[in-house]
Amino acid sequence: MSPTRRMRRSPHLAATAALLGVLCAPPAAASTADTPERPGGGVPLRVATYNIHAGAGADGVFDLDRLTGELRSMEADVIGLQEVDRHWGARSERRDLAKELARRLRMHVFFAPIYSLDPPEPGLPRPEFGVAVLSRHPVVSAENHEITRLSTQDPNPAPALAPGFGEAVVRVRGLPVHVYVTHLDYRPDPAVRVAQVADTRRVMAEDRGPKILLGDFNAEPDAPELTPLWQELTDADPGAPTFPAQAPLKRIDFVAVSKARDRPRTGVFVRAAWVPPSVASDHRAVVADLLLPGRGR
Repeated sequence: MSPTRRMRRSPHLAATAALLGVLCAPPAAASTADTPERPGGGVPLRVATYNIHAGAGADGVFDLDRLTGELRSMEADVIGLQEVDRHWGARSERRDLAKELARRLRMHVFFAPIYSLDPPEPGLPRPEFGVAVLSRHPVVSAENHEITRLSTQDPNPAPALAPGFGEAVVRVRGLPVHVYVTHLDYRPDPAVRVAQVADTRRVMAEDRGPKILLGDFNAEPDAPELTPLWQELTDADPGAPTFPAQAPLKRIDFVAVSKARDRPRTGVFVRAAWVPPSVASDHRAVVADLLLPGRGR
């Protein structure tokens, strides 16, 4: 969706890539997945992806308390967020949503802007809109990669490389894990998504070790433009649609992980995945319990 949508304020609520330090909670019970158990055990990690609609729920009301409660209830160790405002405008009260959510949840944060605009007045912060990674594990490095985009801020856009494909390397019990968060093009024509998938695979191929891709793909699992992703990644299928939040019909939000079979040092096992019911955004989240290489306690 375009970052220019209007949202109403809640009646009860009075940028460059940035790393901000701040800590989460233990996982709750989840459904059983049919993925085989990792031989010799593994390191558990709960992850989630959530398009937060710039803090507005399915009712269009900006409500950061409601959103915080929903994120907290997931009890995830790592969360990928899409449609994150940072001083963007009145719809999100010009707040830094990435920083505020990290502070409220006591997690580390990496924000990767898709758009970073000149401030409306001298001395004001740059309005930014993008994606973010929240993690209760330390973020040891981060990068805002470029992929092909068709700008929503240009009246006559042409496909071009632009930032907003975030990568954070988080250290989980000494193991570096590459976490990527993305938001693919929303238009019916899949041409831009085709290019974005190719760019995504190119970026991810440069890294070694366990990989987790979180995002709003704006396409369903069997969409032809997503097919190349499944060569290297496993779709943590939650078995339920994610959009629209009030009566979901399509699964366009994904947790995908590096394939586990025959890759014991880099593969990630999916133990379970599910879609929590919620109207804190216009999407629903996907939550997944994973096993990383190594031995759990």
